[in-house]
Amino acid sequence: MTSHFDDRETRQPEAREQETFAKLRTLLERSLKRLPALDSWLGHPDPSGLVDRTALAALPVLRKPDLMEMQEANPPFGGLADPDALKGNRVFMSPGPVWEPQGLGVDPWAAARALFAAGFRAGDVIHNSLAYHMTPGGFILDEGARALGCLVFPAGAGNTEAQVDAAARLKPSGFTGTPDYLKTILEKADELGRDISSIKRALVSGGALFPSLRHYYADRGVSVLQCYATADLGVIAYESADEDGAPHPGMIVNEDMIVEIVRPGSNDPVPEGEVGELVVTTLNPGYPLVRFGTGDLSAILPGVSPCGRTGARIQGWMGRADQRTKIKGMFVDPKQVSAVLKAHPEIARARLVVSRSADADVMTLLVEPAQAATPAVAAIEASLAALTKLRGKVEIRPSGSLPNDGKVIADERDYSA
Repeated sequence: MTSHFDDRETRQPEAREQETFAKLRTLLERSLKRLPALDSWLGHPDPSGLVDRTALAALPVLRKPDLMEMQEANPPFGGLADPDALKGNRVFMSPGPVWEPQGLGVDPWAAARALFAAGFRAGDVIHNSLAYHMTPGGFILDEGARALGCLVFPAGAGNTEAQVDAAARLKPSGFTGTPDYLKTILEKADELGRDISSIKRALVSGGALFPSLRHYYADRGVSVLQCYATADLGVIAYESADEDGAPHPGMIVNEDMIVEIVRPGSNDPVPEGEVGELVVTTLNPGYPLVRFGTGDLSAILPGVSPCGRTGARIQGWMGRADQRTKIKGMFVDPKQVSAVLKAHPEIARARLVVSRSADADVMTLLVEPAQAATPAVAAIEASLAALTKLRGKVEIRPSGSLPNDGKVIADERDYSA
């Protein structure tokens, strides 16, 4: 897997930096005139002055709560989407809610490059099990795969037996979806006696690819790489591999992305190697987000990848800078946990614990009952599912047993195992 998608991937880093900032200045010369909300948020900057990262770091970081306020005041996109991106296009909704427009042109989320690095080529048949409902997940890799020349089966999420039947008949060579779900499909195929061994490679996203899970896939003869993507930004970074399919360290930042690592809760970049919040500036003319704070933790790795791609590398996803947590490919926000408590006054305190079992995420709401109350576990579980769109368990704990540390969501998954 040592070939490259195009010559841009092997540019000298200095040349990439100069060309990227030149494109940013050109983009903002146009966008600030067309998008007064963006111009106002950034403090009416002079685009000609954005010559390097020092100048960029003087601009404010736009975080999800800021974006949600802007969208509520000026629906649906807060005035940040270019009008040209809204004609004959799609709009998506992520938890929050946050509205995202589809970008312009072919491969609007820049996913083809990540698929190529994972070994996909024109003519491949891909089983895509990311959700196509409301959120852009399924479309992100679907559009990239078709731009690469692949044939895509839009399987979507759920209905595992039907997905196994489709894969057994269509015999796809590749899979795209969340890290856990390919294991679910493979094990269901074993249970049903169906042969889906045609799947030899996968690109996964929407959750952590734990080492034990990657080893499981390797033992099944499937080479699995991952990409880091968000609904707002598209594919931010992706893995590459050696000729044997073994992943190289870190993830390579996608072209036309400027990545910074800042001290959580601030606008200030931290030194290379230090863990902080991942902030991204994208050169997407349809939705030009500048210094967008992802809320995810990561770090910049020194040097370049052994694969020959010269873009900056990040460590990958290292947790959340806030308590907003991704579970089974979906974000769960402390506000959603709070909504469960409001719906059930018999709960005094609660703490959502995220763990792993059998290579799958497990969500458990620990509940302390209000005085003289007897919470109904089934009713609380139903509310939890309705508000988070995920299934979770509820466990009743004695009054005063939960830690008094301010945590609403506790991520107890071991990312080293």
